[in-house]
Amino acid sequence: MIKKEHLVISILLIIILVFSILIISNIEDKTEAPQMPCRVTLANDSDDPGTVEVIRGIGNPDGERIAYVVGVHPLEHLTHETLVRLLPTVDGLNCCYDIYIINVTEDVGSYGGSFNDYDDPGRQNGQNLALKYIYPQIQSGNYSLAIDVHSNVGAYDYKTFVFSPVEGGLGERYAREVADNCADIAYYAPDSTTSGPYLTIPLNENGIPAFYFEEYSFAEQEIKDQHMLELISAVDNIYIV
Repeated sequence: MIKKEHLVISILLIIILVFSILIISNIEDKTEAPQMPCRVTLANDSDDPGTVEVIRGIGNPDGERIAYVVGVHPLEHLTHETLVRLLPTVDGLNCCYDIYIINVTEDVGSYGGSFNDYDDPGRQNGQNLALKYIYPQIQSGNYSLAIDVHSNVGAYDYKTFVFSPVEGGLGERYAREVADNCADIAYYAPDSTTSGPYLTIPLNENGIPAFYFEEYSFAEQEIKDQHMLELISAVDNIYIV
């Protein structure tokens, strides 16, 4: 027969165990879930020739903030889609990334169209959206760096490269560091760029280092993926001044 004092001790132990479980459960309930990337619409005005979105919070929320921009030139969408698909899948990122996405819906055009780069309405629509919506967000967003992602039809000396349209600043320094750490990405500065005045030039001139990444438009998707992963890794390991 169980002694009375043993019964009391058993009841007390049961009570302590129950309270312990309740306390632990309460603590777990209050523990914040890891921050997950979220996609937000920044512009969806019927008067605009497209929309603008941002995917925020990819990578390390306590790391340096870096912005990627895609969609400034709508025909280059395959390279843009490559970044949007791959960046969120990379584990162990050091920095925190936001991807700004321009979706041009008017005068998108096609390769081989009758317009040159400076007259193409689709390219101009994307550039205008970048200046109107994305430039202010990056300028006031406490970013350490911005990368504008593009592609080209192979008319340059290099097909896959990075460059800053403003020489001598941190944008150029960071771009050269990326090129130095990538087997397949060169540093090469074309004579001019149509989109520079709408994003990368004003960012560089107003305290936000910025550079371009250019991919070859007609590269196989497997090659695009390889190059993009090289870019992502090199950017994530830049020594931010």
